[in-house]
Amino acid sequence: MDLTTTGPNDEWPTGLDVGELRRSGWNPIAFRVFVVKIHSRCDLACRYCYMYTLADQSWADKPARMSPETAAWTARRIAEHAETHGLTSVEVVLHGGEPLLAGPGLIRDLVEGVRAACRCRVDVTVQTNGLRLDEEYLDLFDALGVRVGVSLDGDASANDRHRVFRDGRPSHRAVTRSLHRMLDGHRHLFAGLLSTVDLRNDPIGTYESLLEFGPPAVDFLLPHGTWTDPPPGRPGDASTPYADWLIPVFDRWYRAPRTTIRLFAEIMHLLLGGASTIETIGLSPCGVLVVETDGGIEQSDFLKAAYDGAPLTGLHVASDPFDVALELPGVAARQIGLAALADECLSCPVVSVCGGGLYAHRYRAGAGFRNPSVYCADLFALIGHIRRTMERDVEMMR
Repeated sequence: MDLTTTGPNDEWPTGLDVGELRRSGWNPIAFRVFVVKIHSRCDLACRYCYMYTLADQSWADKPARMSPETAAWTARRIAEHAETHGLTSVEVVLHGGEPLLAGPGLIRDLVEGVRAACRCRVDVTVQTNGLRLDEEYLDLFDALGVRVGVSLDGDASANDRHRVFRDGRPSHRAVTRSLHRMLDGHRHLFAGLLSTVDLRNDPIGTYESLLEFGPPAVDFLLPHGTWTDPPPGRPGDASTPYADWLIPVFDRWYRAPRTTIRLFAEIMHLLLGGASTIETIGLSPCGVLVVETDGGIEQSDFLKAAYDGAPLTGLHVASDPFDVALELPGVAARQIGLAALADECLSCPVVSVCGGGLYAHRYRAGAGFRNPSVYCADLFALIGHIRRTMERDVEMMR
């Protein structure tokens, strides 16, 4: 297999010489987060979903459900990688599609299989739309120690703009019913809420509606898009519609924090000289790998926004150790920090905080991924606002 190519038409990082990087003293970090796609279909038809509506459509050629054999190979490969690199812990994220469609049996076997194979701690979360989060699943997750993240975009009007069934029916009532079921008897399983920003929704109203569930954390997700296929309302100029949406939420949260908002907390941590712990911001190397339902080893599923086949590696759990993926130019490009960024980024005063933004958001057809984020102006404005807010508070303490 030729490990020197990753994208179409010689777009960067195609041709990135990982061997030369190693000879220069760079070494990749091990994968520590394994996103396991146990079911590739969904019982919702969210209008913005990057799995089904963006450039990569490889889901259609994959089995709906991961087989027990593939799950067993996945467990072995995770354990092998952890042992090779002396990891003390790994994280497994059960994902989809909608992972609960895989059924309790497969989920139990996979989680128990990974933990039996690994000598290190294995933390497991599941990211679900919540529709099937019934007592059977909650009891299972309680028994297995699996934490639960739920996708919800706000109140009924905000959520049901996009998160609908195939026939257009809204999903908010069903999801919130499941959330209340979890909170009533299994609150300790609650990992948090994932909310995709829609500029038409009121930011404070959205934030307050999420707080009603007492989430330990909230992740606000920018809609996935690229310079070639921009996200909604992102005109490609110096305007900052997403920063304008997020800043009022930050101001409300900063003065009276009632949960963790990871994007804001990470920016503050980076401004104080820390290192990033999430892929969306900062310069820390990315240690996330995806295993698809067919056993294919893939890069981040966010790359589905770029072009058809962007996440693919040609590797498979039945034949390839995860270490082979560390030799891929696309994986290296997400671990080499400043060396992966465009010249415009290198001269930017907030580059150590922004980190160029999410890798997928940098894509431009014909040029590849060595570009600023399509959200560049928004990130610059948001980071600047947070910095000024922190500086004012420090000044007041003097």
